Amino acid sequence: MHFEGIVAIQAPREKVWNFLTNPDFVSQCAPGIKSVDVIIPDKKFRAVAAVGFGSISTTFDNEIEFVELIDLEFAKVKVHGKAPGSAVDALGEMKLSDGEDGATNLTWSAEITIVGTIASLASRMLGGVTNKLTGIFFSCVKKKIEE
Repeated sequence: MHFEGIVAIQAPREKVWNFLTNPDFVSQCAPGIKSVDVIIPDKKFRAVAAVGFGSISTTFDNEIEFVELIDLEFAKVKVHGKAPGSAVDALGEMKLSDGEDGATNLTWSAEITIVGTIASLASRMLGGVTNKLTGIFFSCVKKKIEE
């Protein structure tokens, strides 16, 4: 599944960058996050997240790694998560650029693959649920950075 979008955030690029590259800050907005542990500072961390697809829910143990960082401009992150009988792999990118009136434009994209029990039982709901969770996440990010 492919997802992408653009979010205008009324804040300097440095503030947006510092929020989005800090797992403790990002986890405040990621729906279902139960815990976050830094494995290698500024590089790799682990997050446990509960995800529900209708009446089906599970907990994923995710390993997240920044695979490319260009300070204040670009980040690429790789995610591999495991749950009983299921797995998720994702590759996400974010690009920051100057917007109007001091805003920062966040252009993002994600390629997500879910396999196993969750994929087979909830396949019709995956896209809709993922879109909803993405909307909640970016709305929260925007609000927290603009505070």
